[in-house]
Amino acid sequence: MAHEAISIFHMFKIGIGPSSSHTLGPWRASQRFIQSLENKNLLQQVTNLQVLLYGSLAKTGKGHGTDIAVQLGLCGEDPVTFDINNIEAKINDIKAMKRIVLNGKHEIDFEPAEDIEFLISESLPFHPNALTFLVNFINGETLAETYYSIGGGFVVKEGELNNDANNVVLPFPINTANDLLHWCMKTGMNISEVVMENELVWKSEAEVKAGVLKIWQAMKECAYRGCHTEGTLPGGLNVKRRAFDINKKLLGGENYTDYASWISAIRKKRKRFPVHIRLGKLFCTGSK
Repeated sequence: MAHEAISIFHMFKIGIGPSSSHTLGPWRASQRFIQSLENKNLLQQVTNLQVLLYGSLAKTGKGHGTDIAVQLGLCGEDPVTFDINNIEAKINDIKAMKRIVLNGKHEIDFEPAEDIEFLISESLPFHPNALTFLVNFINGETLAETYYSIGGGFVVKEGELNNDANNVVLPFPINTANDLLHWCMKTGMNISEVVMENELVWKSEAEVKAGVLKIWQAMKECAYRGCHTEGTLPGGLNVKRRAFDINKKLLGGENYTDYASWISAIRKKRKRFPVHIRLGKLFCTGSK
């Protein structure tokens, strides 16, 4: 049976959310589009730019910060490294000034409320998560490019074939859980060892381990931040953050100052976390 070779780094991506398809994908699409203009020496020729959001991106985009992600991508910011504490200031500055600096180099007029359109009643046939970039240049010429956020942070440009994954041959191809069981029984390796052998097709063992630890660090920071931030979730839906109050209630006044001491406090209060025992063990393992 044919299989698609997918790395764990395709599945586990570090990036600003809340959604891989509605936030990370549009962000990456914006980055790709701006970089394509840069590569063609067209960036400095742009006079104005509009973004059209279709289908699912239009219907739930506000709640998932799609418009915010698009603006940050157009600025050339990266979702892996951009400080989330600077998002509000950056977006407010674009809104107030009605200007945006494309790829951090070329400033043009840009009013988000008008230049990002949510086409709720329109959808493109290839995929419901579609966005189109419309650009005018100094010489009067125009350009339109459409991208699709197909899930998991993956982005496909319209008319572009993405066969990179299919060109990779894995030593242990896996389509189903039975395939994984087969390879473990046949080789005597455990699951992590089988996965590592497949990952070595793309990276060295040192790179794989470093990458996994980086993902784990991001997960820890995300969990800690989420349990220690009050207020409402971003997106304009006024959804109250619940983790802060739940964490405070379950820990019962236990003192701690960072992630490591937070895990220690959870261990002490283990009986208060009956529903989260497995998660607690996961944290405990990762904190050693």
